[in-house]
Amino acid sequence: MQVHAQRFYTAGPSDIAGLEAAVADGTIPPDRIVAIIGKTEGNGGTNDFTRELATVALAQLFARHTGETRAEIEDRVVLSFSGGTEGVTAPHMLVLWQSGEALAEPAADKRLAMAVGYTRAFSAAETGYSAMVEETARVVRELMAQARIEAPEDVHLVQVKGAIPAYAPEEADAAIAAGRPLRSDMVHSRGASALGVGVALGEVDAARVTDDAICRDWSLHSGVASTSAKPGLQRSEIVLFGNSRWWDGDLRIAHGVMQDIIDLPAIRGVLDALDLPCPDGQLAPESGDRLIGVFAKSDADYRHRIRGRRHTMITDDDISDMRYSRCVVAAQLAGVTGETAIYVSTRAEHHGPPGGGPVAMIARCA
Repeated sequence: MQVHAQRFYTAGPSDIAGLEAAVADGTIPPDRIVAIIGKTEGNGGTNDFTRELATVALAQLFARHTGETRAEIEDRVVLSFSGGTEGVTAPHMLVLWQSGEALAEPAADKRLAMAVGYTRAFSAAETGYSAMVEETARVVRELMAQARIEAPEDVHLVQVKGAIPAYAPEEADAAIAAGRPLRSDMVHSRGASALGVGVALGEVDAARVTDDAICRDWSLHSGVASTSAKPGLQRSEIVLFGNSRWWDGDLRIAHGVMQDIIDLPAIRGVLDALDLPCPDGQLAPESGDRLIGVFAKSDADYRHRIRGRRHTMITDDDISDMRYSRCVVAAQLAGVTGETAIYVSTRAEHHGPPGGGPVAMIARCA
């Protein structure tokens, strides 16, 4: 089995011309695509409809080439888009597909492996609570086994689109009356999903993940989770990436954890792990061409400090702190790699230490 990946730069949220051409000429088989992950130029908030525009355009593409309905496509392909391309970030999408069969014997070198799956449907009363953590952890473990990734340390990125099921007003009233208010929101969905990843991979002690700890105890976090959330989504969508000796191909993945949003050594550590050193400060073009995907989480530190010095990202009413932090992390990554097709998702509840967050990269082997 082999993972293939191709990046397309887009002229707008609904621009699928590059992928359409690749499907039409046979370069990319649409029935083998398992995930499309991208950045659109919206605000990244609840009312960011650029993500839906991209998803609709892709659903129409699949309908033309495979005859699948949108529901069938969403059962087979994870379409994960993050809004917000502030600063140097180039709107783009990374298309991932698979080919071949599993190796009969393990290879000498590990190569990129991936698996896609879904949680069961959640109720609004479960979202953001321990039930969501436990179900996310269950699916992550299943995907790890499905991808034949033998050790948790070989998992380097778990991309989650967290569920936020709709609820009726009377459901909210009943929950409040019972002393268990609904957490069917983006914050708690992201936080519970990230903790689920951490529990599955042994990064987080499951016994410490109580309902009260979710989005409160920031000492609990995952170094490989990258979760966002989608209002109206009934079940969470999960894409797991790692390295395995049971997969073929020329791609590998590595990750690190930024301690804050100016942690360049963490970024360089990921590049070193992929044999992409940059002694002159930025990757040489021939090395940069090997980079296929760059992913990170960002957040403005809620303590209003970076390395002891005050920042004003949260207190500046003119610009959202989400947009500030995305812009800073994307600029750091672009400056080192020379690549602006950077996937930076903001809000990092239980993603790395407060004010920091995971960073992962996929590259072709030398």
